[in-house]
Amino acid sequence: MSLWSRIANVLRGDRLSREIHEELQSHVEEAIEHGRDPAEARGAFGSALRYTEESRDVRLVAWLDSLHADAVFGWRQLRKKKATSAAAILSLALAIGACTSAFRLIDALLLRPLPVAEPQRLYVVAFENLGMDGRVGTYDSCSFPMFQRMRAAVRQQAELIAISYAERIDLTYRSDQEMERAYRQYVSGWMFRSLGLRPALGRLLGDNDDLTPGAHPVAVLSHDYWSRRFGQDPKVIGRTFRMGDGIYEIVGVAEDRFTGTETGTVTDVFVPMMMKNPRTLASSSNFWLRTLVQLKPGVAAEPGHERLRATFRAIQEERAKSFTDLPTRQLEKFFKEKLLLEPAAAGRSNLQREYRRPLTALAILVALVLLIACANVANLMTAQAAARAREMALRISIGAGRWRLVQLVLVESAWLAFLATAIGAWFAWWSAPIIVGMINPPDNPARLVLPADWRVLAFGLALASGVTFLFGLAPALHASAVKPASALKGGEDPHSRRRMMHTLIALQIAFCFVVHFVAGLFVATFDKLSNQPTGFSAERILNLEAVTQRPQPPAFWDQVAEHLRAVPGVETVALTVWPLMSGESAVGDISINGAPPSEVFSDFLYVSPGWIDTMRIPFIDGRDFRPSDTNPAAAIVNEAFAKQYFSGENPIGRSFEKVAGGARARFLIVGFVRDARSRDDMRLPIRPMAYVPFNAIDAKGAPQTQGRGTFVVRTSTSNPLALASILRREVPRARSEFRVSNIRTQTEIHQSHTVRERLLAMLAWFFAGVALLLAGVGLYGVLDYSVVERRREIGIRMAIGAQAGDIARRVTADVFSMVLAGVVAGFGLGMASVRYIETLLYQVKATDLGILALPSFAILGAALLAALPAVIRAVRIDPVTTLRSE
Repeated sequence: MSLWSRIANVLRGDRLSREIHEELQSHVEEAIEHGRDPAEARGAFGSALRYTEESRDVRLVAWLDSLHADAVFGWRQLRKKKATSAAAILSLALAIGACTSAFRLIDALLLRPLPVAEPQRLYVVAFENLGMDGRVGTYDSCSFPMFQRMRAAVRQQAELIAISYAERIDLTYRSDQEMERAYRQYVSGWMFRSLGLRPALGRLLGDNDDLTPGAHPVAVLSHDYWSRRFGQDPKVIGRTFRMGDGIYEIVGVAEDRFTGTETGTVTDVFVPMMMKNPRTLASSSNFWLRTLVQLKPGVAAEPGHERLRATFRAIQEERAKSFTDLPTRQLEKFFKEKLLLEPAAAGRSNLQREYRRPLTALAILVALVLLIACANVANLMTAQAAARAREMALRISIGAGRWRLVQLVLVESAWLAFLATAIGAWFAWWSAPIIVGMINPPDNPARLVLPADWRVLAFGLALASGVTFLFGLAPALHASAVKPASALKGGEDPHSRRRMMHTLIALQIAFCFVVHFVAGLFVATFDKLSNQPTGFSAERILNLEAVTQRPQPPAFWDQVAEHLRAVPGVETVALTVWPLMSGESAVGDISINGAPPSEVFSDFLYVSPGWIDTMRIPFIDGRDFRPSDTNPAAAIVNEAFAKQYFSGENPIGRSFEKVAGGARARFLIVGFVRDARSRDDMRLPIRPMAYVPFNAIDAKGAPQTQGRGTFVVRTSTSNPLALASILRREVPRARSEFRVSNIRTQTEIHQSHTVRERLLAMLAWFFAGVALLLAGVGLYGVLDYSVVERRREIGIRMAIGAQAGDIARRVTADVFSMVLAGVVAGFGLGMASVRYIETLLYQVKATDLGILALPSFAILGAALLAALPAVIRAVRIDPVTTLRSE
């Protein structure tokens, strides 16, 4: 009989037994037909049961048949105890779903390889340096001349690919008033060829598209953008669009699987690197692109790494020659920078850098929640195994081996685990996209590919198997070790069971304490960051970021601002280059009285008269800008500027020089204002800031034109977005050269810088609630089991005069001692975890009384609530009834 037939017979249990019985009966009848006595014929065959079992073993796979029988029995056991089984499955499902959801996020952002040829050969060039806060940090940007030098140096070992950061830009397919936003990347012409990509339509960029600056204004669309914007229209090839000052022709569409190399962002438009501004391409100090390194087949990374290091060192030495005014300490830091070669099989993005540690921390939290759920179910299985001790003893008495009993309990555990995994998979499918939507601000959402493929399926199966062994193995071994004689007499020692259950309770409490402790740190961090003073008023501020076809003189910008002031609902209007805390900044070296530049840079922001008042930044002394003030000439500085460069003295009437590339621009300080936050990193202190007039002039005194700027509008209505559409129309109505590219409220910008902290706090708080619920359910289960098991003992004690308080103390003493032990262990684990997550915290100490009190009181409250029903049940035991029933 073939193996497949034997496997199929496992599912034909009753029918197979009937067939074997009919076959044996036919042999007996045949013997009787030949004249043998019926009793003699049946006796000659021996035991019918033995022949039936031997025949079944031949016709099916014995171990698979026993597994099938145990699965059927396990299912019946679950259905027999519906409420208990449902509670166990749902608690596990919540924990497994959270784990699977976390895995989907981590896999999509950090682990999943790019859909390119041999992604394991991809690396990215990164640089390690000391930041302004003294911490070691890394960045991965470089200039185009640096890229060219590095590519030439390692041409024999690897191919280097230049890729700019994905940037949201304005483009239009018709008139300039029908602007759209899309993500654009400048890429090396050979990128698609090197990565083994093919076109879905038309052609891709090639080497010849990337030879001469500005010579090939062509573009390739991503398949995702082609589908969303054009409905996969094949006639898109040959269409043109305006981007900046150029007209670009669409020549192709990339294949479906490729959405760019910047994980978390789906690039819409790819254009040749040589279409970048020629001045930017030629600049050695403008760091704006990433360098991917694709090793050639069979080439190790280290030789190429060494050549890149040597090239970088030579470039640094050449750059240092132009730093004539750079202080010695900054020059030393400059030469201490190191070139790194980091794996980039999963792509490279700022989103990965920002969320690598937070996602890992959340993964640990959900793993702890899963362990709490497993401990819960393990206690449940232990209690059930105790109740089935006589059943197990009978099975051993009639010949069942220990492994068969272990298998019986593990199969029942597997039912719980796989049912919980199925429900958890639905939870993960639903929750993961919601969390992705919360990662970035609404105007710049993260885009991650979250397929339910073999990777997620394999993780789910591995998780289900691991969970089965986590909560099922110990009860299974305990059940299989039962002594038949002792169990049948009812003399099995209950203390060993209670010890194991109490140990699991201590572990639950320890893990619960850690989850609450970390959640408290994250919530406190979010609270401090979100309530941190910014130094300006963000309420009712609307930022209209505008661009022009060609740079316009300051007078035209003022005309548009004046027109907006006449719009009903507008209180004030001012101009700046970009909104506060928008992520953009300009810095410069500061020289006082002709001295060498300070080692600390100052930020610079170009603003119009009235901007300080519009943002509600208080003046300490001096005045605002006048329409006649120009840049360079006048400046307004903040407190940090005065403290850094003038020892905290009033700087009004004093002057400073901005040093850049050997040139010096002199400014007279006419205003002194309070500190206001301009940078987007709210963890860093407010930096020195010099506000200079938006009206800039060149060395000959002629006005400098501006191609972009921001109209800062303070509205008289509480909801500034109510005027957004009106103001968008009014800008080009004032001057046709202007158009609004983006509109954001200042409050929205402010809140966008705590998105990560808000997400961490919210998810950690959710997991803390789940952990507390599971720990409370576990405590209740153990206490209830303890009351049931000690019912006779409690009855006797009450019969001889024990008071309710004494009974309550005896019932809860052991469990509460484990709770205390768990809290102590959890405190130690929590303090150890702080070192890993300290970079995610802000102005929060692990030893703060409030942080420590939160998990302690939460666990104590849950323990008291869980103990209350068990204590009530214990003190209501009727001694007479209990002793009679026993």
